[in-house]
Amino acid sequence: MERASPFPTTEYETRLDRTRERMREAELDALFVTDPANMNYLTGYEGWSFYVHQGVLVTLDADPVWIGREMDAKAAEVTTWLPDEHVRSYSDEHVHSPYDLHPADYTAEVVAEFGLDDATVGVEMDAYYYTAWTHQRLAENLPAADLEDATLLVNWIRLKKTDRELELMERAARIAEHGMRAGVETIEAGVRESTAAAAIYEALIEGVEADGGDYPAIAPLMPSGEFTGTPHLSWSDREFEEGDPVIIELAGCKHRYHCPMARTVNVGDPPREMDETAGIVVEGLEAALDAVEPGVTAESIEAAWREVIAEYGIEKESRIGYACGLGYPPDWGEHTASLRPGDTTVLEEDMTFHLIPGIWYDEFGVEISETFRVTNDGAETFAEFPRELL
Repeated sequence: MERASPFPTTEYETRLDRTRERMREAELDALFVTDPANMNYLTGYEGWSFYVHQGVLVTLDADPVWIGREMDAKAAEVTTWLPDEHVRSYSDEHVHSPYDLHPADYTAEVVAEFGLDDATVGVEMDAYYYTAWTHQRLAENLPAADLEDATLLVNWIRLKKTDRELELMERAARIAEHGMRAGVETIEAGVRESTAAAAIYEALIEGVEADGGDYPAIAPLMPSGEFTGTPHLSWSDREFEEGDPVIIELAGCKHRYHCPMARTVNVGDPPREMDETAGIVVEGLEAALDAVEPGVTAESIEAAWREVIAEYGIEKESRIGYACGLGYPPDWGEHTASLRPGDTTVLEEDMTFHLIPGIWYDEFGVEISETFRVTNDGAETFAEFPRELL
């Protein structure tokens, strides 16, 4: 039994070839991947099992090996393209073990089985689910191995999307539009924030006629009232009041590919200052989009935004965007290129970014964002939703 994969095996093989090329450049004999998005990218593995230790061992001359909890091995068999003998699992005694057992002990056994116990092995030191204890136990069990940081090796390969990946982001965009409409239509005075969040979640998971949705890597963010100057709040059970500003940031998700989007809503007529701020955000966002083309740098996109807001006496220090696409909790960002000063990443066709140039004050904030791909002559946004204060 196999679950239908969103990609043909040949696409995974191409990704693996590119990964091995980077490994050779970095003089790595093997790579142990623990970022769930990178695991999915290389093998197709899908499952809510990242709360326990798991990973994919990539070597230079053999199929990758999935290593995880015994009860999750069947998920690896049905979602990955790997042969069953390359699905390896540790017993439940290793999970939160009272016996001084750790999944890294078993991982080290697999590494040694492949003759890599004295090799140079790349590990994702800054990945969310690669813990300090994991690293210590690997080092103790593989004393002759050289464990080298390879945190973003696979992430940078993911930066340029294939046609199939772009198609999934397009499908995610339709789901994002559906979720945003549900939120906007639900928000009104007397309605609880949690009720609006429930409507958004229902729409994101229900999806649209052509596609059901997946769970997004980040919960819908929805600061309201005086808290809209704090962009990463979710929701509470307070009721919206007349005059409240509300920021909605969400993402449609299909086969783990995301299309994020943010919009700002006001309950009733917005005050003049907020309306003017929204106009500045849109003007700056569109200037940034107009600056996109292959060959320009990531920082030049931010510079186009900064030039606009400077005309209004506004300064903003934080980045205005980041590479995005395939993701698992807690983030849909790829942790590579950012749209900010100092990032000299050269944009190439089919890179994808979430452009989110918000302006936040103590009293209120405005976010209006777009996810776009770099085309051969500019930027193409994935979603279609009114680019204005709603």
